[in-house]
Amino acid sequence: MNVESLIIVKAKIAMKATKDGGRQFGFKSGYRPDHAFELPADLKNLKTYIGDIQFNDQELIEPGETKVVTVRFLKSPGIEKYINIGQQWYINEAAKTLGFGEILEI
Repeated sequence: MNVESLIIVKAKIAMKATKDGGRQFGFKSGYRPDHAFELPADLKNLKTYIGDIQFNDQELIEPGETKVVTVRFLKSPGIEKYINIGQQWYINEAAKTLGFGEILEI
């Protein structure tokens, strides 16, 4: 990704445990889930944004863990209104919510 086309934030992510509907397995740095800032009642209208998750100190996050990470969002129409310290969002694979994020620094 071109750095000029990215919005880079420091964030805390909390992944759901497998028993609570999270992933079976963890994921490595560079994972690109769907990022949704709002969940509509009809998930067919779910608006997601592209971004990868980069780990600062390790290679893996497991279901049920919480970590401070770097998230690199691709600049796209409408995303700027959500990029605020304290903003929370959903980390999804399609319509399945796997975890949550919160912006700590921009």
